[in-house]
Amino acid sequence: MKVGIVGLPGSGKTSLFQALTRGAVAADTLASRSGRANVGVVQVPDRRLDYLAARYKPKKVTHASIEFVDGAARIIQDGSRARFGSDFFSDVRQVDALVDVVRGFESAAGEPATPIKDLQTIADELVIADLQLVETRMQRVEKQLHGVKKGTVTPASIEMALLERLKTALENGTSLAELQLSHDDERIVRGYDLLTLKPLIAALNIPEKELTSPSEQTLGFREYCSASGIPELEICAEVERDISEFSDEEEMEFLSSMGISEPVRDRLIRECYAALGLISFFTISEPEVRAWAIKSGSKAIDAAGTIHSDMARGFIRAEVASFADVEAAGGWEEAKQKGLVHLYGKDYVVRDGDVVYIRFHV
Repeated sequence: MKVGIVGLPGSGKTSLFQALTRGAVAADTLASRSGRANVGVVQVPDRRLDYLAARYKPKKVTHASIEFVDGAARIIQDGSRARFGSDFFSDVRQVDALVDVVRGFESAAGEPATPIKDLQTIADELVIADLQLVETRMQRVEKQLHGVKKGTVTPASIEMALLERLKTALENGTSLAELQLSHDDERIVRGYDLLTLKPLIAALNIPEKELTSPSEQTLGFREYCSASGIPELEICAEVERDISEFSDEEEMEFLSSMGISEPVRDRLIRECYAALGLISFFTISEPEVRAWAIKSGSKAIDAAGTIHSDMARGFIRAEVASFADVEAAGGWEEAKQKGLVHLYGKDYVVRDGDVVYIRFHV
C-alpha cells in the first residue's frame, strides 16, 4: 500500500513524513527520479501481531507495511495564479490514497491559518491535474480513431466516450470520485492513476497548545470535513517529529504526559486502512509470524493468493480462528482443542483479525 502526502508549502507535510518514517527513507527509484520526493516504509503497528510473536517466538516477525511518499511541492507561476509544478503530481500519481496536510497555525510570516481554503485549494489542483491528464489521453485516443467511420464501436471509441464524460465533470470542478463508474469504466481508468479517484484524508496540523484544547477554527474544520465526507484528524507534526526520535518507552511516556493516547502514525495508519477498505489477517509458523493486509470482503482464496500464488492454485481448505479466540485459548493449538478453529472453503469471507492456515496441494 502506498500513501502520498500532499500539502501547500509551509503546511508541515515533510515534518509529518519524518515523524511517520522516523527517518527510514527508502532508496527508491521514485526518489532518484524526482530528486526531491521522499519515500519511506512504515510498519503497521498491531497489538495482535505482537502477541502472536511473543507467544510463538518465530525466527522472523513481519508486519504489514505502508510506503509513504512525500511529494515535492514546487510552486510555479501560471499567469497571475500560483500553482503546483507538474513534477509534484508525478511523485504521487501511483499511490493508493492521499493525505492532505493542512496548516492550522500562524505562519512564520504572520499569516493566519485558512485551513478550509487551503483544503479546497489542493482539491482544485487535483482536479486541474486530472483534467490535463484526461486531455492528453484524449489526444492519443483521437489518433486511434482517425479513419474510423463515425458511429463504429471500437475500444477506442468506447474509451473516448468515457474520457469526454470525465472531462466534462472535471471542467465543472467535480471530483471524479463523485461519478458513478461501471465496472468496465473502472477497468479503463485504472491505468490512468487519476488523483481525484483516490481516497483523501485531511490532516490538520495544529499548534501544540491545541492538542488538548481545540480552537473554534479546528472545530469548524472538523465540521466542514464531516459535511464533505472527508476523513479528518488533527496532528502537531512538529511534536510528532521530535518524539519520533525517542525510544518506544520514552515516546509513550511523553505522549501520556501530554494527554495523548497514541502517536499520530497509529491514528493515520488506521485512517488509511479505513479509507482503502483494508483489514489484517495473520499467519503463524515456526519460521515466521506475519500480518497481511487484504481488502475487506476478500475470500479465503484471495487470502491464499496474497500469501503465495501456489496456495491459491492448489487451495483445498482454510483453517480459521479469530485472534480473540486464539488469545483467549492461549494459542492456536489450544484453540483447536477447544473447537475454536474451523474449516472453510474458498468462498469464506475473511474477517479482520482472523488467524489463517491454508491447506493446499500443487
